[in-house]
Amino acid sequence: MSLEEQQSDEPAELESGVSRGDELADLLGDLVVGREEHMNAPGLVIRPDEVQDALFKLRDEAGFDHLSCVTAQEYEDRYESIYHLTKFDDRTDEVSVVVPTSKDNPVSQTAEPVYRTADWHEREAYDLVGIQYEDHPDLRRILLPDTWQGHPLGLDYDQDRPQIATLREHANPLEEDHRAGDSNTMYINIGPHHPATHGVLHVETVVDGEQVVDLDADIGYLHRCEEQMCQQGTYRHQIMPYPDRWDYISAGLLNEWAYARTAEDLADIEVPEYAQIIRTMGAELCRIASHMIALGTFALDVYGDFTAIFMYAMRDREIVQNILEDLTGQRMMFNYFRLGGVVWDLPEPREEFFEKVRDFLDGLPQALEEYHDMITSNEILQARTVGTGVLPPEVAKSYGATGPVARGSGIDYDLRRDDSYGYYDELDWDVVVEDGCDNFSRLLVRMREVEESAKIIQQCVDLLEDWPEDERNIQANVPRTLKPEEDTEIYRAVEGAKGELGIYIRADGTDKPARFKIRSPCFSNLQTLPEMSEGEYIPDMIASLGSLDIVLGEVDR
Repeated sequence: MSLEEQQSDEPAELESGVSRGDELADLLGDLVVGREEHMNAPGLVIRPDEVQDALFKLRDEAGFDHLSCVTAQEYEDRYESIYHLTKFDDRTDEVSVVVPTSKDNPVSQTAEPVYRTADWHEREAYDLVGIQYEDHPDLRRILLPDTWQGHPLGLDYDQDRPQIATLREHANPLEEDHRAGDSNTMYINIGPHHPATHGVLHVETVVDGEQVVDLDADIGYLHRCEEQMCQQGTYRHQIMPYPDRWDYISAGLLNEWAYARTAEDLADIEVPEYAQIIRTMGAELCRIASHMIALGTFALDVYGDFTAIFMYAMRDREIVQNILEDLTGQRMMFNYFRLGGVVWDLPEPREEFFEKVRDFLDGLPQALEEYHDMITSNEILQARTVGTGVLPPEVAKSYGATGPVARGSGIDYDLRRDDSYGYYDELDWDVVVEDGCDNFSRLLVRMREVEESAKIIQQCVDLLEDWPEDERNIQANVPRTLKPEEDTEIYRAVEGAKGELGIYIRADGTDKPARFKIRSPCFSNLQTLPEMSEGEYIPDMIASLGSLDIVLGEVDR
C-alpha cells in the first residue's frame, strides 16, 4: 500500500479473517491508516512514526508476544517493513503490521523497545534494503562489512560495482569505563575460524578477569544470498533444491517442508494423505539426525569428549542418514519434497525399508540410555551446564527464541501441534518442555525429543505398511507453471530442528516470487547469547553457544 493510498477513509475489506482484522483495527484506533489482505493474517498499515505505540498495544492488550519475523522491501513508490506477529499461547492468531515509508526519507521507528528480537531483524533490513530505524540501539550493518557501499536489495543497487572491505581496529567497548592501570579488562576475539564456534562466527568478547562482561556475535561471514536466488527461481521447479542448504546439518526435509507449506498454501494445493505421512516420517528422521549431531558437538564443546560421545552420536546419526539415503537418494541435499507431495514413493522392496527403520527404532532406547549414562549423569557436564547459560522465559520470548531453546526455558510452543500441518495432528506424541532455563535443560529437551520423534516415525511406518496399494498417491495434480495473483502475501512456518522456520512470499503475478524472506530460527536464537553469557566464564559461554545448536548457513542465509 502506497503512502497516498493510506489517506483513504475506507479501509480495504478482507475476504478472510474480517472479524479479527476489524477487532484489531478497533483496538489500535487512529493508529491504523489502512488495511491489507494477507493470506495468513489481517494486515494493518501503520505510520512510520507510530510503530511502537501500535506494537505496544498489540503486545500488552491483545497478547501478541511473539515477533516471529520482520520483512523489508523497496517498491517503486515506497519502502516497506512488515512485522509478523503471533502468540506463543495461540500460534494461529496472527497479524501483519505494515509500515510504509517514503522513497526520499526511508525512516521508520524501531520496534526494539517492544520486542528485543527486532534488533537484529531491523539491522538486516537496514543492511540489505536501506531502511533507517529511528532510535534503534545499534543500527549498523549485520551481514556485510561496515564499509560496504549501497544496499544489495535496493532497486538502484549496482551489482557490478567493485567493493573493498577494509580492516578496522577493534576498540574495547568498555575502555572508557576502565581507565585505571590495574584493570583486568581484556578484549578477546573468538572465531570466526575456531572449533567451538559451530561455523564461521566471530564472537567479540570483553572479559574482566575471567568473566564475560560484554559480548557481540558478529555474523555475515557465510552470507550466500539464498533469498535472492529463490527470488530468481520458479515456484514449481527451481526453488525446492535451495532449502536443503539452509540448515544443512541433516535437516534438509524440514527445510523443504517450510517452502512447500508456504507455496502450497499460496497456490491452494492439497497434498495427498499418503504423501503427508511420508513427509512426516522423513521430517522426524531428519530431526533425530540433527539432534544427534547437536548432542555430540555439545559434549565436545563442554568437556572435549570426542572418542566416546561424539563418535557414538555420529554412529547413530549415520544409521539415520542411511535410511534417508534409501528414501531420497541423497545423503545431504535431499531435494525429495515436491509441491503437492514427494518426488517418489518408498524404496522397493518396501519390507526391507520398513525393517531397516524398525531395527533403528528398536535399538534407539538402549542408545539413549547410554547417552544418559555418559552425559546427563556425568558430574563434569552437570557442573558445567546446570545453572549456566540461564535464559528466563520472558527474555526468550522477547528475543523470539523458538525450538529446543524456548522449550528448554519452559515455553510450551511447538508448531507441529500449535499450527498443525502434515500428519502430526493424527498421531500420538507429546511436546517436550523443561523449565530449568539453562544449558542442561536445552540438552534434555533434545534428547527427549528424539524419543518423541521415534514414536512419530513408528506410527508412520505402521500406517504406510498397511496403506492400500491403489491409494498410494504421492503427488497432487499441480500445474506445470504456478502464477499466484499479484500482491498476494503469505507467511507460513514449520517446526524445524532448531525452531520456527518460516517463509514470507509476495507474489507479483509471474512464476517467480517478488519477495522471498527466510525466517531462520538460528538467527533469532543466536541473539540470546549475550543474555545467557554476561557474567559467566568463557567456558560457560562456549557451552551456551553449543546449547543453541546454530548453523551459520541458516543464520546468514
